[in-house]
Amino acid sequence: MTSPAPAAPVPGSATPGAFAPFRHKTFTVLWSATVISNVGAWMYNAAAGWLIAVLDPNPLTVSLVQVATMLPMALFALPAGALADIVDRRRLLIAVQAATLMASALLGLIVLVGGATPTLVLGFTFAAGVGAAMVAPAWQAVVPQLVPKAELPSAVALNSVGINISRAIGPALAGLAIAGFGLAAPFLLNALGFVLVIAALAWWQTKGARLSQLPAERFGNAVRIGLRHARRNPHLRATLARSVGFFLFASAYWALLPLIARDRVEGGPQLYGVMLGAIGVGALLGAIALPRLKARLGADRLVAAGTIGTAVALVLFALARHPAPALAASLIAGAAWIQVLSSLNVSAQVALPDWVRGRGLAVFVTVMSAAMTLGSLVWGKLAGQIGLPWTLLIAAAGLLAAIPLTKGAKLQTGLGVDLSPSMHWPQPVLSQDVAPDRGPVMVSIEYRIDPKDRDTFLDKLAVMEHERRRDGAYAWAVFDDAAAEGRFVETFMVESWLEHLRQHERITRAARVLQDEIRALNAPGFPAVTHLIATDMPRGVAPAEEEEEA
Repeated sequence: MTSPAPAAPVPGSATPGAFAPFRHKTFTVLWSATVISNVGAWMYNAAAGWLIAVLDPNPLTVSLVQVATMLPMALFALPAGALADIVDRRRLLIAVQAATLMASALLGLIVLVGGATPTLVLGFTFAAGVGAAMVAPAWQAVVPQLVPKAELPSAVALNSVGINISRAIGPALAGLAIAGFGLAAPFLLNALGFVLVIAALAWWQTKGARLSQLPAERFGNAVRIGLRHARRNPHLRATLARSVGFFLFASAYWALLPLIARDRVEGGPQLYGVMLGAIGVGALLGAIALPRLKARLGADRLVAAGTIGTAVALVLFALARHPAPALAASLIAGAAWIQVLSSLNVSAQVALPDWVRGRGLAVFVTVMSAAMTLGSLVWGKLAGQIGLPWTLLIAAAGLLAAIPLTKGAKLQTGLGVDLSPSMHWPQPVLSQDVAPDRGPVMVSIEYRIDPKDRDTFLDKLAVMEHERRRDGAYAWAVFDDAAAEGRFVETFMVESWLEHLRQHERITRAARVLQDEIRALNAPGFPAVTHLIATDMPRGVAPAEEEEEA
């Protein structure tokens, strides 16, 4: 499972101490439980990779462990994000954790009785990946409920530390458990870790109050709106572009690490576990140094530095013939990984308003996982054809090439944007009762602009288009009155009356500032808003025509 990753700080706010979130009992309990469970998850991953390498050492087959782990994220993260935004997150987490517990325990029993096959191991790993995909957006979206907003930056750092403590401990424990008790032990211990998390979640009593008085969104509609928002969110799109450029190539060492340990360095499961542990130690050291590096370099240069560090690690992996250089490469890879991953995660967090946070983060997870999955397949296939060293060197070259190719996609540009809800739209005045599911709805806004302000007005309205679409509109247009200079009509369409009422709750303070600027360009009494709802026209053939046909 994955520890929650909260939103970024509000610009200009005071920075609490690094351990301030531990003052809150709920955060401390959940953090501790997730660290222990993540130890089990890393034991599971290390054992699955080694078990496949024993059962079928073909590079493509070994790389499929990484595919089975990451592909579910690409397939299910977005639906999971929609669920995280529309259902009780605590109950969702408990249900999925319980199902994953049973899957891990069953695989352990199968391995224990000697019934494991590559297909079975990959199938259960895929199932575990589905579980991780279903809870990842909920974990990330739930942390703002655990700590005050001012302490979210410290919570980010502590979650990173927790993840990397487990990454450092888990693989090494897997190697010891395999050596001492056999290959089934890591899978069974992982199941025990889920028991602790479920107990912690059951203990946590959420308030359960919803800020919105409107009904929860329907699942299909929530997915569509989430995708529409991501498509029109420039801050998130830049983060996604940088994610593809990194994870596509960085996936090479994750996919091929069991073969690097066994074939290049000629080690056993203990060395493989130590190498994974070294990646975790490197990530822990990178997380400790992260605040100072971020202050000195900024997000964009920090990601570039982490990308270069990952390329260096790939080169060292390609050249390693002894444990020492392989372990050095692992340390570098871990430090570089956390620098890039943390920066990208914060960039995605600050790009999203609360109402769509689960879905937006799910899009980020989906893109990251899809890049990792595709990369794992490519590097596994390539390693089988040209060998491990050349494959790793090609991946390193790809990382270096990605730096200038994605340079234009700037990170964390949402830091200075206030995405909190403004709630300044007045409730529509109605002359009749409107059913919530009636629609589509066309909102029409009439403007009266001084002709000399035309260009300024249209530039601001073009920016407003993206805001309308991010908040749920599926069509938008602006019309210039040919008979009245300076008269413009903006229209946008939403799927139902209920969806338009949700727009009233989604409009951000940043959008309000833009609306005020547009309003200031108008003549007194404008803009004027009209709501038009589609009506069912009578259909059929006129009676006279029916008689003629008869």
